[in-house]
Amino acid sequence: MKVLHVITGLGVGGAELQLRALLQHTRHSSDVVTLYNPGPVAGMMSGDGVRVRDLGMTRNTELSALARLTRLIRAGGYHVVHTHLYRSCIYGRLAARLAGTPVVVTTEHSIGATHLERRRMTLGVRALYLGTDLCSDVTIAVSETVAHRLTAWGVPARKIEIIPNGLDFARVAYDGAARDRIRGELGLPPGAYLLGVLGRLDPIKRFDLVIRAAAPLLDDQHRLLIVGDGSIRPELEAEAACQGVTELVTFAGERHDVAAMLSALDLFVASSEQETFGLSVLEALANGMPALYTTCPALEGIETDRARQVPGELEGLRREIAAEMAGGARPREDVPAIRERYGIETVARRIDDLYDRLMDDRLMARLKARSRGARHRLVPQHPAADASQVVPDPVGGD
Repeated sequence: MKVLHVITGLGVGGAELQLRALLQHTRHSSDVVTLYNPGPVAGMMSGDGVRVRDLGMTRNTELSALARLTRLIRAGGYHVVHTHLYRSCIYGRLAARLAGTPVVVTTEHSIGATHLERRRMTLGVRALYLGTDLCSDVTIAVSETVAHRLTAWGVPARKIEIIPNGLDFARVAYDGAARDRIRGELGLPPGAYLLGVLGRLDPIKRFDLVIRAAAPLLDDQHRLLIVGDGSIRPELEAEAACQGVTELVTFAGERHDVAAMLSALDLFVASSEQETFGLSVLEALANGMPALYTTCPALEGIETDRARQVPGELEGLRREIAAEMAGGARPREDVPAIRERYGIETVARRIDDLYDRLMDDRLMARLKARSRGARHRLVPQHPAADASQVVPDPVGGD
């Protein structure tokens, strides 16, 4: 089966890296098209042997891109078009139907309580999303939280399938040699207690809150590492300066060696205002370290002393960080429940099975339609079908 994944961009981010992991484990032939901004993840995918094309959009409202995407899909003869992220849903779902693609699937990665991928949920945003949802057969929600938000927003519950994000445990496994190398590279003391955050530097992640909460706890042997890049980096650097901890907070920038960066840490902190899944927390736990988080739907129903939900306000977060630091660095440990539920192999198989089921349903519907048409053509048309036209046999005649 041929599958085309349509994604808005391929910069380093959760949805983008999740798509790469899926492509590494799918059993179907898959291509990728990005609307714009191919980014580093496009290079990673190409290195994996995946064909990646850039539609070359220059603005969000570019109707000519719809025609280009429709032609690309039609020429590729794809059985499934799978869209990821808001803008690609608007263009990709409509283009797939115009191209006559049998099956159209959406994955919703990032619908928050008030924002959709950092986009405020206005009536216009909702109308475009729900309008093009008419072109989609199924939306994959990455968590129960996402499913509830989708139905509240207007997506029919019958069209929602809950399949979580998958975790490639080998990609984030602890590496002691990498721990020493990264600490040396960043000029961090080998034996220091290192707490850290990882992700796009975006206001919704509230890394400024982590800086303020951790500042009184930092010294030469207790440091903070911020991994990621984004528009608010200057503001975060200014916050560190304001708190008087510039020399104790290290900004590593955008990094692709996730396992190495996680291995360098002793405590992971996730401070997001809202989350749809919480993949970074799972990655930290898979690396073996403890984690503190303000919200993480992926951990609902999982009991472990390796992760603890904490308040999303200054004093409460500081208190929890201090309590964890007081015990020193914990030995690395696995969380079996996470491995069982979120292994990328299992998740990829579930998505592949969904494609197969939807294709079978589409073929069955076509066969039934053809069968009905054939029966209709074979039924003889009797001119005397009307009872008023039936002539009775004569009574007592010769």
